[in-house]
Amino acid sequence: MKKKKIFIGLLLAFVAASVMAYVNVRKPKAMLRMSDGTYVVNTEKIGKDIRGYAGSTPVRVYIKNGRVLKVEAMPNEETAGIFSGVRRKLLGKWNGMKVEKALNVEVDGVSGATYSSRAVKENVKCALRYYIDNK
Repeated sequence: MKKKKIFIGLLLAFVAASVMAYVNVRKPKAMLRMSDGTYVVNTEKIGKDIRGYAGSTPVRVYIKNGRVLKVEAMPNEETAGIFSGVRRKLLGKWNGMKVEKALNVEVDGVSGATYSSRAVKENVKCALRYYIDNK
């Protein structure tokens, strides 16, 4: 009987550890540091309440040596045709800027994509603040 209780206890511990490992693997990290020193900040979780016209508009912001390398839109529910203008005209506006300047710069949005533009700009600021606070 004692061996059975020990076995059940070990089995339950194994299942709990497996579930926790699975959850940690599936949970997106807010910031990763790549081997070349580039930080990638993902706003999928930290900016989840920032909404465009149709829903959240997460971005990835790539930062190296204190400068924004690029801003990349992640999958979202915005209207594809309208959001394509945001991709073309807005995402590159921060490229090459020092993080502090990029955080404070006023970037014009894309005409016809007001909500999407606003959400992307807020997500970029969210990512930059996260980088400053957590690097």
